[in-house]
Amino acid sequence: MALANILKTSLGPQGLDKMLVDDIGDVTITNDGATILKQLEVEHPAAKVLVELANLQDSEVGDGTTSVVIIAAELLKRANELVKNNIHPTTIIAGYRIAMRESIKYIQEHLSIKVDSLDQEVLHQVANTTLSSKFIGSESGVFCKIIVDAVKAVKMTNASGKTKYPVNQINVLKAHGQSSHESVLIPNGYALRTMRASQEMPTVVAPAKIALLDFDLKKHKMSMNVNIVIDDPEELERVRQKEMDITKEKIKKILSSGVNVILTTKGIDDFAMKYLVEAGVMGVRRVDKKDMRRIAKCTGASITLTMATMEGDEDFDASCVGTADEVVDERVGDNDFVFIKGCSATKACTILLRGANEMMLDEAERSVHDALCAVSRTMESNAVVPGGGAVETALSLHLEDHARTFDSYEQWAIAEFSEALVTIPKTLAINAALDAIDLLALLRVRHHASQQGTDPKKKDYKWYGLDLSNGTVRNSITAGVVEPMVSKLKSLKFATEAAITILRIDDLVKIAPDPEQEGGM
Repeated sequence: MALANILKTSLGPQGLDKMLVDDIGDVTITNDGATILKQLEVEHPAAKVLVELANLQDSEVGDGTTSVVIIAAELLKRANELVKNNIHPTTIIAGYRIAMRESIKYIQEHLSIKVDSLDQEVLHQVANTTLSSKFIGSESGVFCKIIVDAVKAVKMTNASGKTKYPVNQINVLKAHGQSSHESVLIPNGYALRTMRASQEMPTVVAPAKIALLDFDLKKHKMSMNVNIVIDDPEELERVRQKEMDITKEKIKKILSSGVNVILTTKGIDDFAMKYLVEAGVMGVRRVDKKDMRRIAKCTGASITLTMATMEGDEDFDASCVGTADEVVDERVGDNDFVFIKGCSATKACTILLRGANEMMLDEAERSVHDALCAVSRTMESNAVVPGGGAVETALSLHLEDHARTFDSYEQWAIAEFSEALVTIPKTLAINAALDAIDLLALLRVRHHASQQGTDPKKKDYKWYGLDLSNGTVRNSITAGVVEPMVSKLKSLKFATEAAITILRIDDLVKIAPDPEQEGGM
């Protein structure tokens, strides 16, 4: 419960941020549930399950990390009460499972809307809803457009014919200076936070032929423990010349395939740089392996690990070269960036975030990542549900009625499950400094009317959620407060599974470490 209480205040658009200071004094300001829990050093074994739960929700869906922990903790608290009332944990587990299945079925049948039947505006609304609880929510107009365009840009179809929107194809870079309003999207391109190896190299290369190397371009040295004993000083000079020629030949072979941009994970020394400058080639050194793999995917290049051939010679395979429209070295803020624009093989894009300081940029990056995940999941699953506590309230009322169809002990567990879900709208209202009891009563009346009534006018009441700015209830769909259905389904599944995992434990055994053997070996 301690974990849930820490996270409760950060839920929703009016939620507050947490400042986390680690042992070396680094400060993180965030209200992202998974980030907060990652930074906390949790000792309690059961609490660790909740931390893993938030990380799982973050990797699977990207958004909803705070609510999943709050629901799981509430389920555990209520299960504990039931156990005290002599209801066996196995019965509670069975009741929770029934409630979870019924909830998922009810969401899919009654509370979801297909994205196809709504306009593209929905994707902006999904991004807006995700960002509303974040620090950059005030700039959501700019970011929503950037995020939706970025996700659409990386659309791809896999072998089985499914359309995928891989978020890891979107590179997010941070640059100090200006306001977050100046953040930009670089469509169909990739950016690296690095600069060309020498100032004499060209700043723009178009069209670009790119070679990706995983070895260094420097004067050839003999391998370890190989010594050459030379008597004649002239011979020494020839050995030195040969060492230079080996590297010169290497570079010649690479350039002969038409390459005009070289990226390497290792170094390029002055000697090799001289040849590259003379040939008008842009060289970039110390590129991160992760970036190299992404660039290889985007440009259709292959990373070359060695130039050695089977015959013992050296040769460069021209099929390893990738292409792009242009490669540009530009200065943004205080840093140099290399932009690879117009990638040929697959789609990729880069979001360049601007902000006043490191903490703001870090939080903006986390928020953008959450929104990217939410939008891509919506486009993959093609279904959204109303936000603002509408789903939880509707499920709570439905499960109360559903519980009464059981004449066994499971009835109590299902009823408690329905009560636990109300925590979300209740916490949302409390965080917005509103009267939670009053608002929940209004919401429940609306949802009860939609579930029971035959009046077609009241059918639309099932979309009603909280309006936290005005302290009333409203139709969440028309107000544009929507969330991906996947997020809701997964958070219910994960929260229930985590609660059940902890409920199944009846004893904690700490295994003492072996006493040190006397006197050693």
